Amino acid sequence: MRMLYHTHLSPFCRKIRMLMKEKGLEFELVCENPWDRNLSLFALNPAGEVPVLVEENGTVVSGTYAIAEYLEETYPQITLIGTTPGERAEVRRIVDWFDHKFDFEVTQKVLFEKVFKNYFGAGAPDSKAIRDGKNQMMYHLDYIGYLANERYFLAGDNLTLADICAAAHLSALDYLGDVPWDYNAAAHNWYALMKSRPSMRCILIERVRGVRPPVYYENPDF
Repeated sequence: MRMLYHTHLSPFCRKIRMLMKEKGLEFELVCENPWDRNLSLFALNPAGEVPVLVEENGTVVSGTYAIAEYLEETYPQITLIGTTPGERAEVRRIVDWFDHKFDFEVTQKVLFEKVFKNYFGAGAPDSKAIRDGKNQMMYHLDYIGYLANERYFLAGDNLTLADICAAAHLSALDYLGDVPWDYNAAAHNWYALMKSRPSMRCILIERVRGVRPPVYYENPDF
């Protein structure tokens, strides 16, 4: 069976899980927390990070960017990065926005400080960083709302990896109740559309030990 090594609240792991579900690929999840520093994970990925994909034939692909590109090239029957060079460039631009800019300005300042920092034994949460991340989130919600108003999905008329990537980051933050969905109606409606997809439903029903999500977390009609 194809295996995906992941951590539950990691947006990068969630992105790959949703991508594989949208492509109709079967896989088994293996929970591997990087802070445990298991040698088995380092054997698969010398960086000691997840996600890591292990194919049935033994092929190992690590890193969210490499896995996403590998899946597109290996299983092209359902494409999620567009069909023309222009479409693919736009999808990759938005993916880069969330995996780098959004991650640096929001995810690392909220999710890392509130959850992962403790797991890594890196000290107490930095309240200033958390406030800054929440403030920065407003700008990103405005941008999502702008894209959603101009297009049906974030990169165009069809669902792409851009939507999956954005939803993966927001779903991890929303598990903590830190996304002000009443701030931008267009961003709210786009996320409601994403929450209704089967690829996301299987993630939203999961719970992390010791952390309870808000009551609306898995409800598409929130």
